[in-house]
Amino acid sequence: MFRKKLAVLFLPMLALSFVVPTGTAPAAPSVTPAVANGQLEVCGVKLCNDQRQAVQLRGMSTHGLQWYGQCVNDASLDALAGDWGASVMRISMYVQEDGYETDPEGFTNLVSSIIDDVTARGMYAIVDWHMLDPGDPYHNLERAKTFFSEIARRHGDQTNLLYEIANEPNGVPWSRIKGYAEELIPVIRAIDPETPILVGTRAWSSLGLSDGADESEVIDNPVNASNIMYTFHFYAASHGDEYLNALSRAADRVPMFITEFGTQEYTGDGQNDFTMAQRYLDLAARKGISWTNWNFSDDFRSGAVFTEGTCPGGPFAGTSRLKPAGEWVRDRIG
Repeated sequence: MFRKKLAVLFLPMLALSFVVPTGTAPAAPSVTPAVANGQLEVCGVKLCNDQRQAVQLRGMSTHGLQWYGQCVNDASLDALAGDWGASVMRISMYVQEDGYETDPEGFTNLVSSIIDDVTARGMYAIVDWHMLDPGDPYHNLERAKTFFSEIARRHGDQTNLLYEIANEPNGVPWSRIKGYAEELIPVIRAIDPETPILVGTRAWSSLGLSDGADESEVIDNPVNASNIMYTFHFYAASHGDEYLNALSRAADRVPMFITEFGTQEYTGDGQNDFTMAQRYLDLAARKGISWTNWNFSDDFRSGAVFTEGTCPGGPFAGTSRLKPAGEWVRDRIG
């Protein structure tokens, strides 16, 4: 599977939307999602705010920062927080593919600066350890310990973070992923005891479905840790009813977070299937599952929201530089 590849927040029975006056530059709302909801925690199978009310975050994931970091700038983040109405941005830092392993200090500093920029606009930030190939998370365990320890040291006192510790594990059994999580989580918790942690599931975060399994392996053998959620990724033109139904069943038993999805094929390219994608988002709305869409860049593929050449200069607000998938997801974030 090829990989590179926030959002109005809903309280129970209450949608918080923010209107930008016509003709003005987009800006973050005066009462931002992160200010309104504070420190998130997992309560039961839901993501909850500091009042233990269930919340749903909706937003965007960056593309790989080593390739499309120029799409994450002051103007684009202003548009995401204000014009798009996002409550969360997923900061996708590849480990391999010219990513973190080539310059640990440089990429740590880059992610840290983006966390600051996202925080300044009142959004939540998902720190995505974007391991993909090799698919065994143990390959990067020591790197992950170093990286997350430093991020937790710098930002662990903030209330607007989530840590995603393994993007898309693949080629290994669930027991191996679980073991990795149970080694890494205590290292993070020693520094930051409160931030929710997102754990990737087997077979490219498909709950094992892409390897012929199902959600039962996670439900029957959960990670031995608290304040965690499990991730699910889907691409609507590739992942139909079998995947949708598995997500629905899983969300009734364990906390789920859709940290990556697209309206097209699993490659992040090809024709959009907006009908299937809407079925997923309808399910997410019913069950309070938070989500981030892939991806906030001007990559040539159909899954990138901006047309080629938009970054870094924009404009990012409005729809003039959006591809069909970008216009579709913008309408559903705000």
